[in-house]
Amino acid sequence: MKEFKYIIDGKEYKVEINEIGDDNIAKINVNGEDFKVQLDKPAEQPKKVELGKPVSETTDNAADEAKSVEINSSAAIKAPLPGTITSIEVSVGQEVKAGDTVVVLEAMKMQNNIEAEKDGKVTAIVVKVGQAVLEDEPLVVIE
Repeated sequence: MKEFKYIIDGKEYKVEINEIGDDNIAKINVNGEDFKVQLDKPAEQPKKVELGKPVSETTDNAADEAKSVEINSSAAIKAPLPGTITSIEVSVGQEVKAGDTVVVLEAMKMQNNIEAEKDGKVTAIVVKVGQAVLEDEPLVVIE
């Protein structure tokens, strides 16, 4: 039972909601007088958005392989600031040159191209599209 107190045009109303049935009829009491009130059907609840969860639930084989193998974090390109991965521009085994874009990171409503710092071969991709990352978190390993 829920109790509410309302003041309308200077008059006080004490409202008690006793029960709401499956038929959306509420049994209420207003200042000692019982009423039955037909309620609208409940609005459909909006979907909950969970931050930090991947946009796509499908698994990325390259990212799964990287998780199962120990990552050489000294050779990894790390996130310069917290954000969300919007695209991965390379694949495992691909040769890259210094300055090539490897990952696009959205941070502070801006798209940031994260570039390779050296020439080399991509040995692991540690992140997935839609994943939230923190500053200094490994993104891609280039050896």
